[in-house]
Amino acid sequence: MENAAAGLTFRDATDADVDVLVALIEAAYRGDASRVGWTTEADILEGQRTDPEGVLDVIKAPDGKLLTVERDGRVVACCQLEHRGTYAYFGMFAVSPDLQGAGLGKVVIAEAERRARQDWGATEMHMTVISVRDDLIAWYERRGYRRTGKMTPFPYGDERFGIPQRADLRFELLVKPLV
Repeated sequence: MENAAAGLTFRDATDADVDVLVALIEAAYRGDASRVGWTTEADILEGQRTDPEGVLDVIKAPDGKLLTVERDGRVVACCQLEHRGTYAYFGMFAVSPDLQGAGLGKVVIAEAERRARQDWGATEMHMTVISVRDDLIAWYERRGYRRTGKMTPFPYGDERFGIPQRADLRFELLVKPLV
């Protein structure tokens, strides 16, 4: 974790970043490549995590941005930030699998929180996480997020979000105060 922030640049994604961001998000969550890191969903979902249209929608969203993180000219992480009134929504978070576990994710989420407070005056950060992802939820809890117990259904049958490998997938809302 030492020097995880060294040499990082943060910027808003542009249309030109779509392909590299789709590749990063897919590598972090799907298929055998994702097993290098600990954020893999390969055992619970197959198929795609996102697609160029989904990433472009986030980049073009009027009340949001796709924060892109580079080190030495290479995109190493990203996250979605969306302004939703008093809170910001955090999503599409990905860290390159070969860099996971070194503190980069902590740096990125802290910067996302700082920007949500500074740019939009957000007092809370909200996110949804697949409820069976206990390891990931525990990681967010160590960052100050709390489970709300509020669940929304997983979009079964919509392969844009992947092909579920189990029948009990739901999203749980996690919330962190930013003040």
